[in-house]
Amino acid sequence: MPITILAIESSCDDTSAAVIKDGYVLSNLIANQEVHRQYGGVVPELASRSHQSNITPVVMMAIKQAGISVEDIDAVAFTRGPGLLGSLLVGTSFAKGFAIAQKIPLIEVNHLQAHVMALFILEKGKEDMIPPFPFLCLLVSGGHTRFIVMKNHYDMEVIGNTIDDAAGEAFDKCGKVMGLPYPAGPIIDKLAAEGNPNAFKFAKPVIKGLDFSFSGLKTSFLYFIRGMLKTDPDFIEHNKKDLCASLQKTIIEILIDKTVKASKETGINNVGIAGGVSANLGLRNAMREEAQKRDWNLFIPEFKYTTDNAAMIGITGYYKYLRKEFSSHEITPLARY
Repeated sequence: MPITILAIESSCDDTSAAVIKDGYVLSNLIANQEVHRQYGGVVPELASRSHQSNITPVVMMAIKQAGISVEDIDAVAFTRGPGLLGSLLVGTSFAKGFAIAQKIPLIEVNHLQAHVMALFILEKGKEDMIPPFPFLCLLVSGGHTRFIVMKNHYDMEVIGNTIDDAAGEAFDKCGKVMGLPYPAGPIIDKLAAEGNPNAFKFAKPVIKGLDFSFSGLKTSFLYFIRGMLKTDPDFIEHNKKDLCASLQKTIIEILIDKTVKASKETGINNVGIAGGVSANLGLRNAMREEAQKRDWNLFIPEFKYTTDNAAMIGITGYYKYLRKEFSSHEITPLARY
């Protein structure tokens, strides 16, 4: 019997719904909230209100595009956390109501686990792009940078973590210093392609083991900019592309160096990246070069599965469904999972 999962993702400012059937994506829709750009970051209250407006039409459209009826759905998977509590409440409440109305199981999903599981989404003709086990994944996003070893679809071990600022946060905060709109990461990536990555040098925090820290880099960048603006008030405008290229190179070198270390320590050569920052072209290209040099089997998600999306929630829910890992309706969302 085929298994069809309706998935809902509402951890931050994107309302997303998807339909997964036997591991394959039938639909995956995302409603963005442009309102946050004018504030330079996500405003939690505005995010939760927008989710309330978006969630019903997004879910209904996902079901329609999947070519199924509501009665075909076997379970509802939803993001329990981590994320903004108000946003999570909207998705959790909708999922509960839908599951009760259809008399189907409810499946909670950890948002970070789902980012890694996005690499296991099936698409016709691309089944050979699924990672084998054991698998080492660099999860790099706005709020988290960590290494996860996957022994199978259900057994994940965190072997390195963020001790302060994550890589995505460093991109966005440094972008704000340069006056770039939110989110700054994609803009930096685009400008970096036209700049000189060796134009400027920034501090690389020395952290033992496989943990990450980007607060020192962020501080180094801020003080450098402040110093240069004293002599040239237009320094940022005159050097924006080179600043972006140099900043991106520094962040990527930190990520690559740690990934090499993690691969050596674990002995795993099935390596991949996941999370929002895995959409960064500079990082993707650097990982490909390193993989070729070190004979890694490299796995990189398609762009549409890198940022927050319900398809990754759906694929995680699908594998939990296979083990009958269902949730009680007493469950509540968790801002920190």
